[in-house]
Amino acid sequence: MNPFANTALGNCYFGDKRLTKRCVLIGEALSLKYGKPLSQVFNNASALKRTYEFLTNPKTSFEKLIQPNHLETAHKISELPIILAVGDTTYLDYKKILAKREEYGPIGNGGNGLILHSTLAVNPENGQPLGLLWEKLWHREHQKKKQKTQKKIRQFSEKESYRWVEALSEVQKLWDENPVTQETPPKVIHVFDREGDIAEVFDKVSQIADIGLVVRAAHNRALSEPDSYLWEEVISQPVQFIMEIKLPKTTKRPERQAKLAIRYAPLKLRSPQRLKNQEYFEIYAVYAVEIDQPEGIEPVEWMLLTTEEVLNSTQARVILRWYTYRWRIEEYHKILKSGCAVESYRLHGSSMEVLLGFLTNIASKLLKITYLNRTEPETPARSLLSKTQLEVLKASSVQSIPSVLTVAWALSALARLGGYLEHRKNSPIGITVLWRGWSELQQLCQGWELRNTWKQKTEN
Repeated sequence: MNPFANTALGNCYFGDKRLTKRCVLIGEALSLKYGKPLSQVFNNASALKRTYEFLTNPKTSFEKLIQPNHLETAHKISELPIILAVGDTTYLDYKKILAKREEYGPIGNGGNGLILHSTLAVNPENGQPLGLLWEKLWHREHQKKKQKTQKKIRQFSEKESYRWVEALSEVQKLWDENPVTQETPPKVIHVFDREGDIAEVFDKVSQIADIGLVVRAAHNRALSEPDSYLWEEVISQPVQFIMEIKLPKTTKRPERQAKLAIRYAPLKLRSPQRLKNQEYFEIYAVYAVEIDQPEGIEPVEWMLLTTEEVLNSTQARVILRWYTYRWRIEEYHKILKSGCAVESYRLHGSSMEVLLGFLTNIASKLLKITYLNRTEPETPARSLLSKTQLEVLKASSVQSIPSVLTVAWALSALARLGGYLEHRKNSPIGITVLWRGWSELQQLCQGWELRNTWKQKTEN
């Protein structure tokens, strides 16, 4: 059993069945040796050549590879009453590529690469990642030196920020335009960080039934009442309760517990003049600010805006919990860059885009399996691993083998293969040691199967 096998690839349509067959073979090989150079992924020159031919074929594309995966995710989660659709953007840097520079684009700080926006489905009850629902990949155009650019007014749909509105429509299409999904689709709550605080997002949400929004405010927006503004109005409300949350480690802060003072209030955001179809947006604000933070540490402050009703502390806690699940997509991007090593390849831009169609799915499955250890630890390990994989894990384990093999035991064994240290038992198993462990397990399984094959040949 290969937990990273992409079962949806057989549904990719390229107008040529041979390309679909090759697509399945490439996906299977990459799922076994993700993060490796292509010359190490494929076991012979012919397979490698055919892979390069697939990546450069004009009939293949990133969009054609990802669409069946999104439909499969939507079908699997359709029975849930509510799902979170967590969106974020990451920048893939290929600045070391010089000969093929024109097929990538500037991404800031001297970088040259691709821009990927992803929408990840997350279970609202426990934060379990469920798979990808939508992805958009593009690159900016290089400006020629000394080229004079004429300023022109662009339509909103032509701007990069349109991706936040586009995500709302494209995710909804998975249920509206496909008969494989349930007749009564789940309510989709989109969760965005500050980049998604755009008036057009609120406008679009108000036009689509059965969707909602949780977004961190970036602007001190005007309210419906004269001389009334978001921050001043919410901060003037009394503190309703105190709660503690665990903040994950980032490049700017260590992992720590934070104590937050919570306020909330219903509001009417004034609509900008460019949106003439409604005067204001009715929303709820949940404001969390850290208190008693360590000396010298900047306090955490979140101003969350939501279309979901918040009239009591229970509802406010739900909104805050949902927002913390936004970190899942940051972990997904980390796996994509580090575990799947997407920035290490040296391909033409169009070929790299097609390759990303395979790797984004693998990264999302790595994330999903990582969280099973926290959300479904007692599930039988055989639901995740093959007989050979379980035998290899048992043979490599330095600890006693339990009578019942669970997901928790299997992922702990995998983490040890990836370098997890036993004396740090109080630290949760992280994504880095797990993706290393999976890679190591695949190699050990290959050796295990080769030995069994050789043994059978010699005995016969």
